Formats: sequence, structure tokens, C-alpha cells
Amino acid sequence: MSPAQSAEQPEAAQPPKRSSREVLDASDISRALTRIAHEILERNRGADPVVLLGIPSRGVPLAQRVSARIQAVEGQSVPTGSLDVTMYRDDIGLKPPRGLEHTDIPADGIDGKVVVLVDDVLFSGRTIRAALDALGDIGRPRAVQLAVLVDRGHRELPIRADYVGKNLPTSLVERVTVHLTEYDGQDAVLIADKGAKG
Repeated sequence: MSPAQSAEQPEAAQPPKRSSREVLDASDISRALTRIAHEILERNRGADPVVLLGIPSRGVPLAQRVSARIQAVEGQSVPTGSLDVTMYRDDIGLKPPRGLEHTDIPADGIDGKVVVLVDDVLFSGRTIRAALDALGDIGRPRAVQLAVLVDRGHRELPIRADYVGKNLPTSLVERVTVHLTEYDGQDAVLIADKGAKG
């Protein structure tokens, strides 16, 4: 056996990377949002005091969908807008700069209203903390509630959602991705190991 041959070592078998798996499909997401809309109405005894504010980016179309479901049930529209939290984040100097998103507060404001913040995934709670700070600069709601499509756990702050589409226990090495038709051409929630492709 030549030295060149003896130096060759068989390649160690690499474990296959897990591809993304779907945990919610379009019909699951639709049912979850319908349930959230009904729970909001039940808890607040109707739509009158409610203002929905989506947190960009995917919280905005989710808020609009919940609003449409409430209108279908109650026969009246719910003030709906968006709340950018970029400048209120506590990691603003720790991560690469991000573009500002749009804040759109309904014409009647939020004073004395029940503001329901809507987001796609609840994780550490830091985005919601930033949203509460942002709300404080806009007005004084009577109450603030939180609706999320997915709660994946791993909270770093004492924040919990009032309305949850799906509790999804995850590990810190997993990534949860929400796809919505408005941005991605389809509705789905996917989970994968960080770094996995597909």
C-alpha cells in the first residue's frame, strides 16, 4: 500500500440535515384565527371596545384576518392598524440595522380601548415588551391583550399570550417560520433545525 493510499481515510458518515416540516397548514391557520376571533369577542363581550394592532411584518395580515372574522360574526368593523416596534427593541444596537416598518393607528386612537396586539410567533417576549413601550408613547389603552398564531415557549420576560392559535413546544436549536399568502404565496407554519435547508 502506497503512503498516499494509507493516508486516505474513509469519510465519516454525516447525519442528514432535517428539512423543514409543516406543523400547521392553511386550514389549520384559518381555524386558529377563527377561534381567536371568537375568543376575543367572548372575553370582551363584543367588538365595541376592541382595537387590533398587528406587529409587522406578519402580525399585520393576521390582525386583518382576525378583524374580517370579527366583522363576519358581529356585523361591524373593528379598528385595525399596525405598530412598528423597531426603535423600542432592547437589541437595537446588538444586531444589524433593520428598516423601519409602518405604524398605522386607527383614527379614533387607542385611549380607553382594549388593544389586542397581534403577532405571528411568541418566543422570548422581547418584541411584545417593545410593543408595550411603543403603545405608551401613543396613548393610554384601557387594557392590552395579546394574540399570537404560535407560542413556541422559551420566554425571557414575564409575558404570556391571551389568545394562542397553537402552542408549539420547541427546542432552542429549532426555527419556526410562518408563511402567509400576503408575503409568501401560501399559508403554513414550518419548523426546522437551525441551519437545515428545505
